[in-house]
Amino acid sequence: MLHIVDHPFVRAKLTVLRDCTTPSSRFRECVREITCFIAAEALRGVELESCRIKTPLAETTGYRIAERIVFVPILRAGLGMLEAAESLVPGSPAGFIGLERDPVTKLPREYYCKLPEATPRSFAVLLDPMLATGNSLAAAADLLKRAGFHRIAAVTIISAPEGKKVFEARHPEIEIFTGCLDERLDENKYIVPGLGDAGDRIFGTVHR
Repeated sequence: MLHIVDHPFVRAKLTVLRDCTTPSSRFRECVREITCFIAAEALRGVELESCRIKTPLAETTGYRIAERIVFVPILRAGLGMLEAAESLVPGSPAGFIGLERDPVTKLPREYYCKLPEATPRSFAVLLDPMLATGNSLAAAADLLKRAGFHRIAAVTIISAPEGKKVFEARHPEIEIFTGCLDERLDENKYIVPGLGDAGDRIFGTVHR
């Protein structure tokens, strides 16, 4: 199931991301800012445990995150989201999945996978700015499941209907949280209107 985080600040920052005149430095900032909003929604259902704490005035009941949150960016664009996601759960472990799109078949090829150990209380959150064809995100979810992760969510910034359909068919139980569902994919499998290649724009490797 796909959830759109329809927040005014997400809309405003998405506009900055879409603008082709936005420099890489500002693009990276907006990716981090939007990630905080969307990842917070993805973690809304996280389990808590109560604890006793002492304020300057009295004792009271507080709460701690009971699950082991593991953030897993899909390289390389997902790296631009990791710092923001980790700021929500400081000290959380991270895994890394490297996938690249075959220029001919358009299907993902794995070139790197390093994940923390899955525990019964692990909650893995996939990070990728764009859900385009859905194949990369679905392949990453396959890797998480094979590694023993059973509770998984995905955080994206923009998504395409085609990718939503593919991912939901392969992983119907995994919730996707995104900032916007765009119109379509073009003939080259890029999201329209989209924001271009997120990895190139985050890391300043756009060739003009």
